[in-house]
Amino acid sequence: MKVVRRHLLPALVACSVALVVVVAPVIADELLGVLTKVDIEAKKVTVVEQGTDKKVEVSVTDDTEVVSPKGTRKIDLEKLSKGIEKAKDRGKTGIPVKVTHEKSVASKIEITRKKQAD
Repeated sequence: MKVVRRHLLPALVACSVALVVVVAPVIADELLGVLTKVDIEAKKVTVVEQGTDKKVEVSVTDDTEVVSPKGTRKIDLEKLSKGIEKAKDRGKTGIPVKVTHEKSVASKIEITRKKQAD
């Protein structure tokens, strides 16, 4: 009986670790759409979801990263707001993005080059 118990604990630990590795990435949600508005004071961005045209507000923190073709950097809401204005001046509705968030708090905003912002 002791032999079985000795093998049971490592097996349970291995299963727990595997479950955390598999489930942890699933917790974060991804939102594809067009970034149309930045509220600098409230630290929120508005994304029009691709396919549904539903406006989704997502909060940002100082740790939120922006990934663009130029590289990864911490979020600068003023710069992002100016980017939206430039896109609108070119006739687009905003900046195409993929937002990784958990409970509507963004951890990463990836600027995509797709033509979904037309």
